[in-house]
Amino acid sequence: MSIQIAAQQAVDVYSLSPGRIGSIVAGVLGLIGVVAGGLARVRSRAGTGSGRRGALVAVATGATGVVVAGVVAATSDGGIGTGNGLAGAFVALALGLAALALGGLTLARPRPRGDH
Repeated sequence: MSIQIAAQQAVDVYSLSPGRIGSIVAGVLGLIGVVAGGLARVRSRAGTGSGRRGALVAVATGATGVVVAGVVAATSDGGIGTGNGLAGAFVALALGLAALALGGLTLARPRPRGDH
């Protein structure tokens, strides 16, 4: 009896459930934030700019990704492997937190002062 219930709850491998879509969106936002934060960090170190705009993009997309992934993880009905996007939500949470860290470190970096 419990095998039939588990089979009914599992989603097809190729179907896109709302949880999977939410995890994908959160993951893409987190990945954009990590890339923007990494580029901003490199630019601020290289002296080619402050990297402030990229850091702000990283913080904004990372925070949005964390919120979306948190909602997906909190509303997931089943465990990992049931097609509800729970594993993707965990990956998206990690990416979003990394983007927040990179953006925050870049924003907190002291700006070089000119010789006046």
